[in-house]
Amino acid sequence: MAALTPDMIEAFKEVKVFPLATASKDGVPNVAPMGSVFLIDPETIWIGDNFMHKSLKNVLENPKAAVYIYGAGAKGCYQVKADVTVKTSGPEHARMAEMIHEKKPNLPAKSLLILKVTGVFECMPGAEAGKQLV
Repeated sequence: MAALTPDMIEAFKEVKVFPLATASKDGVPNVAPMGSVFLIDPETIWIGDNFMHKSLKNVLENPKAAVYIYGAGAKGCYQVKADVTVKTSGPEHARMAEMIHEKKPNLPAKSLLILKVTGVFECMPGAEAGKQLV
C-alpha cells in the first residue's frame, strides 16, 4: 500500500467535497461529488454512502476508484488511486455512521467505502503533471 505524505494530508483537510471517480466492469466511467469523506490514516480513506447509485454499483463490480484532492485553501493537487472494499454492517460501518450523524443526523449512512491508497499522482498543470508521487 501507499501512504499520503504530511503535505497531502494537510491538503486533504482543506477540501470539503471530493470528486470520486469509478468505472463499471465494462469501463463506463462515473464521477460524483462526495461530502462524507474521512481520512482514517495515511493509507485509508473512508467514504460514507448516503445517496450513491452508480458509484456504489461500480465499486461492487470493479473495486477501484480515484479521489481528487484539490480546492480552495489546499496547497497542491493530488489524484489518489485506491482499492475499495464496501461494508454494510460491522464496527467500521457503525463508526462511519456515527461520524456522519455527528455532523448531519438526517443522512442515511447506508454503506461504507473503504479506500486503501495504492498510489498518488501530481495533478497540477506543468511538466510534472501525471507524475507518480507515492
